[in-house]
Amino acid sequence: MLNNLSPVQGARHYKKRLGRGIGSGIGHTSGKGTKGQNARSGGGVRPGFEGGQLPLFQRLPKRGFHNHNKVEYAVVNVEKLNVFEDGAVVDAEALVKAALIKDVKDGVKVLGNGELTKKLTVKANKFSEAAKKAIEAKGGSVEEVK
Repeated sequence: MLNNLSPVQGARHYKKRLGRGIGSGIGHTSGKGTKGQNARSGGGVRPGFEGGQLPLFQRLPKRGFHNHNKVEYAVVNVEKLNVFEDGAVVDAEALVKAALIKDVKDGVKVLGNGELTKKLTVKANKFSEAAKKAIEAKGGSVEEVK
């Protein structure tokens, strides 16, 4: 019955009540030790802080280059499009639904690897020349979406 439901044993924990008397075990200094920066309210230092010494992440050399303008496409080969029915319209949404791509990223690019056996209308951001030829050879059509 719904009114008898309760959490599994051990799934719920009591909140630790700090500063509730010496007998509680976590009274007086409330588990923070005696004095110092970490004992204060709002005290402590940010992650990576080494007491004023130049932090490790700043001491290590920086390598490589990260292009912020890079466009990354989700790639699908023509042979994978055979899972769709004849005459179907294949777009990014349909590819995700069919689990051919996990994420659309910056767009979808169709490559020409493999053989296509069905007539499809394919809508994608980019197509390789081989993919265009393979799709149009089966009587399908190619639509470049911006």
